[in-house]
Amino acid sequence: MVRRGGSDTDRTLVATRTGARGSGSGSGTAAQTASTASTARWLTPDTDTSSQIVLAFDDNRLASLLFGNYGQNLATVERRLDIVAEQRGNHVTLEGPREACDQARHVLETLYARLKKGGEIAPGDVEGVLREAASQGFLFDFDPATKKQSFDEIQLRRRPVRARTLAQDAYIRALKRQTLVFGVGPAGTGKTWLAVAYAVHLLERRIVDKLILSRPAVEAGERLGFLPGDMKEKVDPYLRPIYDALHDLMDRNYVERALTSGEIEIAPLAFMRGRTLANACVILDEAQNTTSMQMKMFLTRLGENSHMIVTGDPSQIDLPPGQTSGLAEAVGLLENVEGVEVCRFNAADVVRHELVGRIVAAYDGKAAAARRPAAPPEAPAPAQQPATVEEPPR
Repeated sequence: MVRRGGSDTDRTLVATRTGARGSGSGSGTAAQTASTASTARWLTPDTDTSSQIVLAFDDNRLASLLFGNYGQNLATVERRLDIVAEQRGNHVTLEGPREACDQARHVLETLYARLKKGGEIAPGDVEGVLREAASQGFLFDFDPATKKQSFDEIQLRRRPVRARTLAQDAYIRALKRQTLVFGVGPAGTGKTWLAVAYAVHLLERRIVDKLILSRPAVEAGERLGFLPGDMKEKVDPYLRPIYDALHDLMDRNYVERALTSGEIEIAPLAFMRGRTLANACVILDEAQNTTSMQMKMFLTRLGENSHMIVTGDPSQIDLPPGQTSGLAEAVGLLENVEGVEVCRFNAADVVRHELVGRIVAAYDGKAAAARRPAAPPEAPAPAQQPATVEEPPR
């Protein structure tokens, strides 16, 4: 497939690329050496309109994981960057605009370097690296003065958790910097999952002694009636998303032992009055369903060496009509208070499924249209008087 010979402009250019970037890079012309390498060949002249690159990865098994089942990861890169990616064994040919091909190569090499380090790749990771590359305006002309840092991450024993969007990146940095953080935005943006990941990080490093999880027991427009069991069993259905995140980020047996010993505590919001939560990381999920008094009571539980994370979606309030959401009030009152930071997400930050982002955008558009004031009715046009014809004098 590689054209050989010809003029200088048509000559094939070969560059060795590495999973970990060095201190310098040219526009596909410089060689980098490291332990994990893939080979990139330019097959067409170096133009801005159309380019073709072949990437060769040195480990067939990892290359298969990189491309995904039935090439789904390559299909995601194709769709997002509007290029053509053709796989042959451990080789992949990228064809399209030069900048898009450069970006696709950066994405694939970043993911391949992750696999080389023993990591795993999920479809969401591909989306995350694509968004990271887009946010950096990535080109292979390396400039140390202007190159942005990659998205921040949370180091856990099981695996690192990396931000996938700019909003998630700002959220993680706020969690590391502030004592009280509000994560506000639509479903599927990773607010709760990242909050649990940071809480697990603090617990694993013994920065805090316990993890406290709370959530208002409000049904989503339904009346479930009497629930059997003790207090924990009654509250468990409402905390299932947090349990799912814990089991995803920690060993399941450790989670069960920590719940039994009280290292991880389920604290219903209604029973927190009068407590002082010291040396703990406290998470309040679905905070949009707290009342004003409940939110004030919760926030004033904060003790020494503790962190609080409050998450919620203001567009999904299940409180009775006429009641003010404690989340909306707290965000308005505390946004400029020292030690508090509010991180906002929108439909563009949805990482759950790309269709979820479009669904959220459609509902947000309807809500925005309903908030716009209706145009005043046009004043009726004045009635036209019939024209009078003057008679000539006799």
